[in-house]
Amino acid sequence: MVSEELKNLLNAAIARELQVSIQYMWQHVQWRGVKAFAVNEEFKKIAIQEMKHAEMIAERLFYLGGIPTTKPDPIFVGESLKDMLTQDAKDEENAIKLYKTIIEKAKSEGDTTTAHIFVEILEDEEEHHDFFTSALEEI
Repeated sequence: MVSEELKNLLNAAIARELQVSIQYMWQHVQWRGVKAFAVNEEFKKIAIQEMKHAEMIAERLFYLGGIPTTKPDPIFVGESLKDMLTQDAKDEENAIKLYKTIIEKAKSEGDTTTAHIFVEILEDEEEHHDFFTSALEEI
């Protein structure tokens, strides 16, 4: 049995994944211009990957006896590509911190499956962060 604290952390992760999946998809849809061609499809690809993360985490939380949230964290689309990428990099930094906390909490409770799931997701989030920060350097 896992703690309520770990279940709450998993719900925080779901809210975050829902937020960025919507945020990145809307950025993909709404951004236009020459610079958008370099990042537009990546926004879409990452948005889909984030939704898959939300599903994976929700399935794990439900298995552990929790009820997955349906409410995303606040969504920020942005007015310019720089605004978007700056916020997206910040959101990925927050995810990396949160997921490292979840991994440690899950390990301390003997929940190796949750820890393993988040190690895999963390790798994706670090790649997303690298993309957003690298793209920021180019604009």
